[in-house]
Amino acid sequence: MKFRRSERLIDMTNYLLDHPRQLVPLTFFADRYESAKSSISEDLAIVKETFEQKGFGTLQTVPGAAGGVKFLVQISKENARPFVQELCELIATPDRLLPGGYLYLTDILGDPQIVQKAGRIIASAYSEAKIDVIMTVATKGIPLAYAVASQLNAPVVIVRRDSKVTEGPTVSINYVSGSTKRIQTMVLSKRSLTEGSRVLIVDDFMKAGGTVIGMISLLEEFNATVAGIAVLVEAEKIEERLVDNYLSLVQLSDVDLKEKKINVKEGNYFTLNK
Repeated sequence: MKFRRSERLIDMTNYLLDHPRQLVPLTFFADRYESAKSSISEDLAIVKETFEQKGFGTLQTVPGAAGGVKFLVQISKENARPFVQELCELIATPDRLLPGGYLYLTDILGDPQIVQKAGRIIASAYSEAKIDVIMTVATKGIPLAYAVASQLNAPVVIVRRDSKVTEGPTVSINYVSGSTKRIQTMVLSKRSLTEGSRVLIVDDFMKAGGTVIGMISLLEEFNATVAGIAVLVEAEKIEERLVDNYLSLVQLSDVDLKEKKINVKEGNYFTLNK
């Protein structure tokens, strides 16, 4: 079936967005649209220019006979900042405050539009990194992990607190919670990770970082490597932070339990990606 150019551009854009970080040969598009490679190259140049002008991605060209193009999500700071600021305002509402200084985030993590936008922003920071797997811990971090994974074209593995028969053989470790100092358990199916995998850890909230340290220790059992750590919200005023290198979109800077006031500001995403 022969496509008009306008149809090609729409279909090509949709295909690239649905297959991020996947190398697509020019011959694939040429056969798909029954068009010459020169026409496909011109179309891809238009798509690339539009992606970059709108500030949400780019096309990376891989030369050679086995080459092609791949879409990389790249959210510009100008496009990311309004969303993060709106997220800060949403999180700062007093009725979110829970005992112990925690925040109620379930409604935010259950909103597909918010989660997808946050996932794209986090993914943009790792779009050119080698990442094989996205890891999170059950349960609230799961939606965000899948949103990031959809933009990085990577599978998700979920660490659980206890083993399930449907997981098959598992590896478990004990770790100390950074905030409560309690000994807790983490479990991961042996089939979840291939030895040597590069893993991006994603979570919804980080206080001292004990849970993240637990996941890092669990990865060591699989001889896997931490490719990055990203959280939606981090607590700022922590006496002993167990994790140093991480990315956050929102920072919980101060909580007044008595007055029920929540002070929230931008996370380190904008300073880490100068």
